[in-house]
Amino acid sequence: MKIKTNRSAAKRFTTTGSGKIKRNKACKSHLLTHKARKRKRNLKKQVVVDPANVPEIKRMLPYS
Repeated sequence: MKIKTNRSAAKRFTTTGSGKIKRNKACKSHLLTHKARKRKRNLKKQVVVDPANVPEIKRMLPYS
């Protein structure tokens, strides 16, 4: 039997070629006028998910 993918997790996380999980940073949707240009620029970048959270995310994304 196939396992269902958690669709909310699928929209938030991507898997790299080596199997690491990447995510987008928070705090980039509103109240941007008082945030520095450098800070907003760094919020654009994706980061690798912390190893402590990887097992839970892999459970939500069984086929990634």
